[in-house]
Amino acid sequence: MNSSTLIFVILFLALFSYWFGIQRSVKMAGGITKVKYLASLPRQYGLLTALWCGLPALIVLFIWSAFESSVLESLLIGVLPAEIQALPSAELGLYLNDIKIIAAEPILDLSSQNEALEKYQAANYLQNITANAAWLKSALIVVVALTSVGFIISRFSTEFGARVKLENIVRVVLMACSGIAVLTTLGIILSVLFESIQFFSAVPPWEFLFGTEWSPQTAMRTDQVAGSGAFGAIPLFAGTLLITAIAMVFSVPVGLMTAIYLSQYASPRLRSIAKPMLEILAGVPTVVYGFFAALTVAPFIRDTGDLMGLSVASESALAAGIVMGIMIIPFVSSLSDDAINAVPKALKEGSLGMGATLSETIKLVLLPAAIPGIVGAILLAVSRAIGETMIVVMAAGMAANLTANPLESVTTVTVQIVTLLTGDQEFDSPKTLAAFALGLMLFVTTLALNVFALKVVRKYREQYD
Repeated sequence: MNSSTLIFVILFLALFSYWFGIQRSVKMAGGITKVKYLASLPRQYGLLTALWCGLPALIVLFIWSAFESSVLESLLIGVLPAEIQALPSAELGLYLNDIKIIAAEPILDLSSQNEALEKYQAANYLQNITANAAWLKSALIVVVALTSVGFIISRFSTEFGARVKLENIVRVVLMACSGIAVLTTLGIILSVLFESIQFFSAVPPWEFLFGTEWSPQTAMRTDQVAGSGAFGAIPLFAGTLLITAIAMVFSVPVGLMTAIYLSQYASPRLRSIAKPMLEILAGVPTVVYGFFAALTVAPFIRDTGDLMGLSVASESALAAGIVMGIMIIPFVSSLSDDAINAVPKALKEGSLGMGATLSETIKLVLLPAAIPGIVGAILLAVSRAIGETMIVVMAAGMAANLTANPLESVTTVTVQIVTLLTGDQEFDSPKTLAAFALGLMLFVTTLALNVFALKVVRKYREQYD
């Protein structure tokens, strides 16, 4: 059985164990009328049994899946001729890949293969050990699950604290999930940082951070043109900030005013219709926004500029910024609406009772009290705008121009990361490694925004009874 089937088998065994644990606890108590004498509820015995069945089996499945490929490959290499085993690692990898491709065929006819007979024999051996490993894995997981159930059932008694044991297991699972999240973040940071260090060993950091020319198209031979690329990232940072600024100038006022209207002025019926429709914008794929920007907004801005005598590029930062602003309006409006509604009603009613108008109450009471949530919404929108790619690719282009003119074509950091990593690339050249350096800069920028948001929240947060 494959891993997907085994997961379903484990889930079925866990469900059966849940039922079996309940029945066992009821029988141990002496009947359904005497379960009150148990130290825990019957369903707690059932949940504990199900966890003891599922968790060890899943752990064994995870460990097996992690090491199965390398073990099978080692066994396969052991049966190959000595001259094949002595090949360099790259050539040996290609040879093994050929064997795996052959082994993917359901049936191998060894008698009709005159050429590369050794590969077909090795492929047949690989099929056999793979099939045996699958059966061994299935049997081992079932045995582990049933043994775990038998062990925990043997400890059941009327004084057995199933609830405490269950809570301890849940606590460990939650800690493990938290640890996975932390380790994943740490792994991302270290991987990006390691590749960035390799990039900065070839390109000086000051050239990357303060250079004004971006042309990473390095040559493969020394006699080609542009043998050394230019890696000045200032045009990318400037383009990112320009498009983000345009998006925020458009989205923050619209989103904040929308939140104020929906939370304070709109009728319940209008709010129940308008807010879900507004939040639908957050679920529209970014490629759809890109089409809208490239086919509708950009031509409209270009034609309008021609009527006014302005020179507007067919792909402009203004078009990308406006459409990106439309995309992030729900982030600002929805989160700001929630922040305003979270302010205690006593503050609003007290202000109105003192004779203040609704607009004065909003400006002097509600907005200052909700400022941490509003700032968090704005910074989340900024992070979303900085990380956007598709809209910029389709509406603003990929030209690394150092300009503050929103009518010209610019590019962003994320677009260049996609461009550098598209196609067959070798991760040993400054051109490809530059993508990791740009990713590191995005990570630092996002981290700075989060730290700033936390400081604002801590400074202006109010405690209410």
